[in-house]
Amino acid sequence: MKSTMSLHIETDTLLRLISHLKRRGGTQDISQSINSAIELWLGEQARLTKGCDPANVRGYQWKSLFLPEGTELHTWSYGDHNYARVVGDDIIHKGRPVTPNQFAQSFARTTRNAWTDLSIKRPEDKQFRKAHLLRKEVEREQSQPQPAGASTAAALSETSALALLTTLQSQLVASQPPPPAPPAPPRDTTPGQGWNLPERRKMRFRIEDIAFE
Repeated sequence: MKSTMSLHIETDTLLRLISHLKRRGGTQDISQSINSAIELWLGEQARLTKGCDPANVRGYQWKSLFLPEGTELHTWSYGDHNYARVVGDDIIHKGRPVTPNQFAQSFARTTRNAWTDLSIKRPEDKQFRKAHLLRKEVEREQSQPQPAGASTAAALSETSALALLTTLQSQLVASQPPPPAPPAPPRDTTPGQGWNLPERRKMRFRIEDIAFE
């Protein structure tokens, strides 16, 4: 049995998560969806260069392959070795930014496929590797099944989402002060028909009084 811990999540973030998963449909528990998101985030962090700050990562995005700053690109053409380097968010060759295809074609006498022609060496790599092999490796990692906790969490059930949303809304309503009661309408004191007649009890008399008169 796996141990669990409680975490504090902002209400707005939780409601956005519920809304997103509700649109997806399915049968996913909220705790499992949060655990899945953490697993995915940790996986992305593991792919970053050691010691780099994720908030300041720079580099060149080549289709599905990300080339962080400091990556070297190499091509061999007719006995000459040619190099380019990722500086900031650009691939720089001879002082000017180029695309991988432009770099591959700049020394070729025929049309070249940049994926098979270029070799890549990222800051964490020990040697150059063909670009198409790195691309396949990245695509293979992305296509791998998620961890057990993430694979079983496909989507949040609509019933549980609505139940939690209703609970949160009821708690929000309960925390608000009740509205003030409306003032009572003024009492109508206008005399009605017959209100100015004398009271009947003053006009009554007994039979005995008539008999003794």
